[in-house]
Amino acid sequence: MIFRQINLHFRKQRLFSGASYLKDGPDLDHFITKGLEKKAKKERKRLPRWLQTPIPKGENYSRLKKDLRGLKLATVCEEARCPNIGECWGGGETATATATIMLMGEECTRGCRFCSVKTSRTPPPLDAEEPRNTAMAVSQWGVDYVVLTSVDRDDVADGGAQHLADCVTALKKECPALLIEVLSPDFRGDLAAVEVLATSGLNVFAHNIETVNRLQRFVRDPRANYKQSMDVLVRAKQKTDSVVTKTSLMLGLGETKEEVLETLRDLRSNDVDVVTFGQYMQPTIRHLKVQEYVTPEAFSQWEKVGMEMGFSYVASGPLVRSSYKAGEYYIKNIINKRNTK
Repeated sequence: MIFRQINLHFRKQRLFSGASYLKDGPDLDHFITKGLEKKAKKERKRLPRWLQTPIPKGENYSRLKKDLRGLKLATVCEEARCPNIGECWGGGETATATATIMLMGEECTRGCRFCSVKTSRTPPPLDAEEPRNTAMAVSQWGVDYVVLTSVDRDDVADGGAQHLADCVTALKKECPALLIEVLSPDFRGDLAAVEVLATSGLNVFAHNIETVNRLQRFVRDPRANYKQSMDVLVRAKQKTDSVVTKTSLMLGLGETKEEVLETLRDLRSNDVDVVTFGQYMQPTIRHLKVQEYVTPEAFSQWEKVGMEMGFSYVASGPLVRSSYKAGEYYIKNIINKRNTK
C-alpha cells in the first residue's frame, strides 16, 4: 500500500522528468508523501525484545568519540544510527573498541529511503587532510582491522575513488600490517573508478546490494540498482583476486524467501566471498517502514543456507550490519589464508 502511495506521489510531482532531476537526483524529501508521516507513526511496528539494545556508555565509547571529534572524522555508526554503537565503541567483553569511519563528509548526494545519513546535492568539498587524519586516528587506537565507509559523492568526477584510495594508502603507510575493509559506493557504475579503489591495497572490498532485485527502486536512490551493484563487485574481484569481496542484505522490507535465494545465487555466481544479513530498522517515521521483524531463528537459517551455498563467511542476525565487528575475526582468517598461498 505504501509503495502505491509513493508512486502516485512521484507521478503527481513529476519527479522523474527533466534534465535537472536526472543530473542531480532526489533529496530524501522527494520520497516522502505528504500526510503519510502521521499515519506512519500510528502504524509503526512495536520493536521486539531481541532488537532492544542498551544506551551506549563506557570509557572506550567516550574516548573514541573524543578522538573522532578532535580529528574532524565522522562515523557511519552515528550518522546511520546503528543499534550496535554501544557494543562496538564500548568494546563489549574484550574492551577492544571498533568504529567504522565514514569518509568524504557527512552529507550524501543520494536519497535512499532506508538511510538516515544527511543528503545534499552540493555537499562541502572533500577534505584534503582526511587521509592523514584517518591514518592518525587509527594508529592511535592500535587496532589490526579497520572498516572505512563513505557517503556517495556524485558531485565529484570520479565519485571520490581516488580520495578513498589515498586514505587506504595513508593507512598502510602508517600501519603496514593493518587489514583494511572499505565499504565502497557504486561510483554510478564507473568501473574505472572501482578499479582505482580495488587496487589501492585494501584487503576487503565491500559494496552493499541492500535488497532483492524487485525492491531496489522502492528502497534505494534511483541512481543505484541491482545490476550496477553486481557489476561493481565483479570488477573488484577481476582486478585483484586476492581481495575478499563482501556485500550485505537487509531483511524485513517485504522480500520473499525465493527472492533472497535468487540474490544469493547471483552473488555466488559472481564469486562474492562474504555476505551479511541484518534486520532493516526504520530510522525515523520519515523513512520506509518495516514490513516484518524477522526472527533470530530465521536469520540463523539464512546463515546455514549461505554457508551451504559456498560463501566463505556469512554473518546473519537481527542486529548484524555490514561493518559489524562480529565478522572481523573470521574475515581476518580468510585474508591471512589467501596471503599465505
